[in-house]
Amino acid sequence: MSLDKNRYEAQRWLSTAGDDLNAAEILFNGGKFSHVCFLSQQCGEKALKAIWFFLDEDPWGHSIQKLIEEIPEEQTKQNLFTLKTEGAMLDRHYIPARYPNGLPDLTPGECYFKSDAEKCMDAARKILDRARAILGE
Repeated sequence: MSLDKNRYEAQRWLSTAGDDLNAAEILFNGGKFSHVCFLSQQCGEKALKAIWFFLDEDPWGHSIQKLIEEIPEEQTKQNLFTLKTEGAMLDRHYIPARYPNGLPDLTPGECYFKSDAEKCMDAARKILDRARAILGE
């Protein structure tokens, strides 16, 4: 892909990541904490995929931690590596925050709390902010 196409695709993914975080904030105010956690994970994943596309690479998978660990450009990897813990935490919400069989005997709405949602939004915001900085946004 050309540099212009890479930037265009990266911006599309970054914009969608921002939309996910915005939706999470709206749902937070409505007390839908499991949905906040999932959308925070989605924000982090899409923000990292934006970086991959900008680097003319093809990201695969849904693990934020893996997207950080496997990014092929070394300087970018080092720039992101401090966010690996946030990524791993968000990864833990990819399935259980969405499916009633992802947790024993409880639905996501019963076992996600305000503090979970706050931590997830904070982690997603850090990843999104770093992605914006890397892409010069």
